[in-house]
Amino acid sequence: MAEPILEVRDLVKHYPLSQGILFKKQVGAVKAVDGISFTLHKGETLGIVGESGCGKSTLAKVLMNLERATAGQVLFKGEDISRLSGAALKAVRRNIQMVFQDPYTSLNPRMTVGDIIGEPYEIHPEVAPKGDRRKAVQDLLDVVGLNPEYINRYPHQFSGGQRQRIGIARGLALKPEVIICDEPVSALDVSVQAQVINLLEQLQSDFELSYMFIAHDLSIVRHISDRVGVMYLGKMVEIGTDEEIYEHATHPYTQALLSAVPVPDPTGRETRDRIVLSGDIPSPANPPSGCRFRTRCWKAEERCATEAPLLAVPQVLSGPAAHDSACHFAQVRESAASAA
Repeated sequence: MAEPILEVRDLVKHYPLSQGILFKKQVGAVKAVDGISFTLHKGETLGIVGESGCGKSTLAKVLMNLERATAGQVLFKGEDISRLSGAALKAVRRNIQMVFQDPYTSLNPRMTVGDIIGEPYEIHPEVAPKGDRRKAVQDLLDVVGLNPEYINRYPHQFSGGQRQRIGIARGLALKPEVIICDEPVSALDVSVQAQVINLLEQLQSDFELSYMFIAHDLSIVRHISDRVGVMYLGKMVEIGTDEEIYEHATHPYTQALLSAVPVPDPTGRETRDRIVLSGDIPSPANPPSGCRFRTRCWKAEERCATEAPLLAVPQVLSGPAAHDSACHFAQVRESAASAA
């Protein structure tokens, strides 16, 4: 395993809930991210999956310091960057860039492609001298598969896939080491998704990039990721290699997610064993005690309500099933492999 480049330790992001008009007082907090820890290694792709509202995008924003962490640490090459500001934060952001979800709103419609991709050079002029910036932007357009002559066009003149390529080119401009991809293909057609995913893989090989890839589509995450982390209600409930998660999932929530993955074979759809979860996702402002998944879990017992499970390797399991799972009754489901 390569050396760690990004380490997240007990990361917490709570949004306060206040009451009153003149004299506001805090009456609670939305626990968007609540004690997450993981490591991203150099040259690795870590996929993050989970239902809408589980805290994936908030996690990405906190890692980028677009949102200040309530507690915990984000270590980039051993340095805690979660409390940086000013010039120190500016220097770190050169090495950690982000590709946003919606290519239609993440690009300024009043700026040309050349200005959009070249804007990072205005903030970090040491990366590209002023006279070389036009050539650098054209090179980036070529790298992401766009015609360098498009440099004077505006975003509305491009398709969704081309816009996302422009967003990727902007993320590459400063030659970062880590790119956080927040659902970069969810707004694109399936055929275009494949093109963007293949582009990301090629760029990772060419520039030795490390990715944190957030997505809903489990098949895409499996295709691009070396390891996968599963989030539920602000917590990481299971993390492991793609084989460990997809073939030997031990957490009930992960097993339910995998059972819902569409199967292209009609005969497979008839024989598959679906897990249908009852109830809605609890509010992050008032999460359940103990295990947060217990209100929807078919394995839940009294212990689950009083004792929060740790994200650790279950002692009773071995082989590929022996990976971090936050469940008191972690166990491989026999039909999990066929359902995935």
